[in-house]
Amino acid sequence: MANRGPSYGLSREVQEKIEQKYDLELEAKLVDWIKAQCNHDKGPLQPGSVYFQEWLMDGTLLCRLMNSLYPDGKAPIPKVSSSKMAFRQMEHISQFLRAAEDYGVRATDIFQTVDLWEGKNMAAVQRTLMALGSLAITKNDGLYRGDPSWFFRKAQENRRAFSAEQLRHGQNIIGLQMGSNKGATQSGMTGYGMPRQIM
Repeated sequence: MANRGPSYGLSREVQEKIEQKYDLELEAKLVDWIKAQCNHDKGPLQPGSVYFQEWLMDGTLLCRLMNSLYPDGKAPIPKVSSSKMAFRQMEHISQFLRAAEDYGVRATDIFQTVDLWEGKNMAAVQRTLMALGSLAITKNDGLYRGDPSWFFRKAQENRRAFSAEQLRHGQNIIGLQMGSNKGATQSGMTGYGMPRQIM
C-alpha cells in the first residue's frame, strides 16, 4: 500500500462517501466466487475492505480468475508471475482490466488500477467483479463455477420481426398508452397567451 498521509476537509468527506459504498455482503459473495472459480482455498482473514484489498492487491488472483473464464489454451493472460515488485503487480491488475473489457465488461464498470493498488475505491473493485460474474453467468458456456444465485443474469437481446401487413394493421389501432379523449376535440382552442378572438 502506498504511504499516504491522512486526508482532511473535502478530500476526507469524498473518501468517506466512497467507503460507505463498500458492501460487506457483496464482499463475502465475491470471495466465495473467486475461491470456487480459481480453486483457491485461502480468502481474506477478516471481512473488510482493507483485507479484501490485500488479498487481491498483487493481481495474480485476478489474472487466474480471468483465465478460468476461458477454455484451456485460450487464456487471455498467459504468463502470471508471483513477483513482489510493485510495478509487476500493477501490471497484473492492468492485464486483468484489459482482459475484463475484452470479455465484455463495460468500460464504465471497470475500476482504475490505483483503486485497488492504493485502496482508494474498493467499491469500484466490487462493481467490476460483480459485472464480470454477471457476464460469466449470462454467457452460460459452462466455465462459470459457483452458485448461480450469486449474480444476476444480464438481459439478452430479443429481436422481433413483424411482417409489413402486421405493421400496417398496427397503425390503425390507438394503443391504451395514448389514452382516450372521449370525443373531445381541440377546435376553437388557441395557443397559450393569445387572446380569444370575438367576432
